Amino acid sequence: MSEQQKMLSDMVDSLFAELGSSAAVIDAWDRIEELGLPSLLVAEVQGGFGGSWDDARVVFRLAGYHALSLPVVEAVIANLIASPHGAEGRGTIASASEGRFADGHFTGVVKGAVASEGASFIVAPSLDGGALVLRTADGLRQARETLSGEARDVWMFDGAPAKHSKVDLFRLGAFARVAQISGALDGALSLSVDYVNERKQFGRPLAKFQAVQQNLATFAGEAAAANCAAVGAAQGLGRGAGGFEVASAKLRANRAAGTGAAIAHQVHGAIGFTNEYCLHRLTRKLWTWRSEFGGDSFWSAYLGKQVLERGADLFWADLTARTD
Repeated sequence: MSEQQKMLSDMVDSLFAELGSSAAVIDAWDRIEELGLPSLLVAEVQGGFGGSWDDARVVFRLAGYHALSLPVVEAVIANLIASPHGAEGRGTIASASEGRFADGHFTGVVKGAVASEGASFIVAPSLDGGALVLRTADGLRQARETLSGEARDVWMFDGAPAKHSKVDLFRLGAFARVAQISGALDGALSLSVDYVNERKQFGRPLAKFQAVQQNLATFAGEAAAANCAAVGAAQGLGRGAGGFEVASAKLRANRAAGTGAAIAHQVHGAIGFTNEYCLHRLTRKLWTWRSEFGGDSFWSAYLGKQVLERGADLFWADLTARTD
């Protein structure tokens, strides 16, 4: 990690720790803007931060670690895609769209728009693998929520003006969720380790029981794998399209999310399932993120198709050439 990246990490870590699970976008957004986070991936010549994909991974991971409810991650991706098209204000992303785009206008439905109330524009995946930039003023919102209580709204548009981008939003959204999953797993692991060291049973800490130690070792391995996957995906995006790397990372992170969340609740026992305890802030997000921007079956099919198209003889060479 470079000195500049460490400074960014320290500043973001402090801010996200303070904001925590607050969903008060209006009250907190000025502080987010002061750090320049929404323009993290926008080029300096366009007035942005000019950050790399690894810078984004650091920020996204911290958002996951602190279970941040503010749509910072989504704003970063939205601004990267929409800024060349002159979009202004707070933007967000959606996970799907259905409808018709022709002659610069879109008629249809956008689903899974993250915290879109009060946003100026939405960037949604297009059917051709790119993205559409739509103004919220031209649509009608229906409020929806995820299992974790976060807004994933549905928007309806009828002949709304739209800009088209060739950037693959679905792939970038998958990368963002990988980085967030890696952070949330680290956060849940930290809570679990602290709990088993403090909680006693039969006169000794839970951490002294071999079964608990084995479970936490498995958990730590899954968290490490998700973090490594996020690093590889960031490297892939930095080199170019990064399709293979992001697909592999999302599939691996999805599986880590399921295993990690299960172990976290197991070692916490009954308290892990109460609303008053903070563990659910992380595990509910893990369950949400693993299904967004491609679940296990989607990315497994994607990878299988790529491997078959390239041929078995090139599989190992392609695989080992992917990461630094």
